[in-house]
Amino acid sequence: MGMINDRSTGEGYEWVALSVTTIGSLLASIQGSALIIGLPDVLVNLKAEFLTIIWVLLAYLLVTTAVVPVIGRLADMFGRKNLYNAGFAIFTLGSLLAGLAQVRFHGWDLVGARIVQGIGGALLFANSAAIVTDAFRHGRIGLGLGVNQIAIAAGFVLGPVVGGLLTAINWRWIFFINVPLGVGGTIWGLMRLREPETLPGGQHFDLWGSITFTIGMGGLLMGLSLFAFPSGAPFLPYVLMGASILILAAFILIERRVREPMLDFGLFRHRLFALANLAAGLNGLARGAVLFLLTFFLQGPYGKDPLQAGILTAPFGLAFLAVGPFSGFLSDRHGSRGLATAGLLVSSVGLLGLATITSNTSYLLLAVFMILMGGGSGLFSSPNTNAIMSSVVAERRGIASATNIMLGNTGQMFSIAIAFPLVLSRIPQSVMYHVFLYGGGMSDSPGVLRVFQGGLHEAFIVSFAVTLVAAAASFLRPTRETAPDARDAQGGSVPS
Repeated sequence: MGMINDRSTGEGYEWVALSVTTIGSLLASIQGSALIIGLPDVLVNLKAEFLTIIWVLLAYLLVTTAVVPVIGRLADMFGRKNLYNAGFAIFTLGSLLAGLAQVRFHGWDLVGARIVQGIGGALLFANSAAIVTDAFRHGRIGLGLGVNQIAIAAGFVLGPVVGGLLTAINWRWIFFINVPLGVGGTIWGLMRLREPETLPGGQHFDLWGSITFTIGMGGLLMGLSLFAFPSGAPFLPYVLMGASILILAAFILIERRVREPMLDFGLFRHRLFALANLAAGLNGLARGAVLFLLTFFLQGPYGKDPLQAGILTAPFGLAFLAVGPFSGFLSDRHGSRGLATAGLLVSSVGLLGLATITSNTSYLLLAVFMILMGGGSGLFSSPNTNAIMSSVVAERRGIASATNIMLGNTGQMFSIAIAFPLVLSRIPQSVMYHVFLYGGGMSDSPGVLRVFQGGLHEAFIVSFAVTLVAAAASFLRPTRETAPDARDAQGGSVPS
């Protein structure tokens, strides 16, 4: 059955949909930056090991990345509303479980709770952009996606402050604060979200494709994590990655044979979709570890504690906050190619500047480099997502959004796996642990400081080079192109 377009929800619905998705984005964004501030207290209170704390951070990203494409496909079959609301409820449950973590498990029950949060986050992320795109008419999608970026940037800026205040009470409140907000968001979504698009009936779920993808991608990302933060037998990352590549190869064979695949590779025949997603993946690879590395720099050479370091990264989020919504609005009128490419080039200038920083660099100059990075990211993000979401018909928006998120997050995991050994494997583990958890500087270890700064410069140079490649991919996208495999209800060409 073909697509039936239903705009009976009225003009005001687009802002209702935006309000619901904005709450979810704000919660997820605050959670990430606030949690980093509370990690030293978590480690001490739960008597956890350093690597357990690292998995508290990585488990959420790993699960979200591996699961989100499957959820995107389910959203295209059954609609976005119920899955999004389920994501809110599951994220809230995971937050409650995280706040109740017990010392006798030494942090591993907290890792499990973060996995539950990750499943909820995947349900939220996979459906958020699709809900906004469904609600906003053509010519206004970039505006909706841009406004949604406000919550992400605001959460990043507010996270360290919120984390510092809540940790002063008890680190558990970093998670408990999500519970009333999550319950409110779930109820708001149940009451106000609708399904503006009627999706085709009689679709079939690709069970084996979904299983092989989730296991293969999950194993690949876990192997990358073990490269960055070694744990267990030295050969384990190689075994995991080798087995995962074989499973992903089986996934590709399955997808080429089933009638309704979980991940429709036919979408990548569309140049705009393929190149915009390539740019998103490369951008994730280029800047995925940047904020982690900046935090290490501020707590190491600069000698700040975690709360001070979090606050000092605010220029990045503020620049993103200022540029992101405006760039989305502009992309509706002028297309995405020029804006997204310019954003990547601006980010590359910031990365090149970061490749020169030392303990003697003034904070003013460091802030300028962060503003270039944040402003460039804001200039890229909304237009690029607009291009991806506008290049597919409504019945493919779930998997389109999920593919964009999955590639960006996978790039981020690769970035961490490359950057952290490059920077941190050269310094004593005791120094790395202390700097990451407590800050305080490296002034008493000039040799370690010199080696750390050298590795930091190399990592930022690699990020600079990858960003230039991403900019080239962005520039090569077509200026205007018709949506693939069907016409959208509004018809005509799609701005790129």
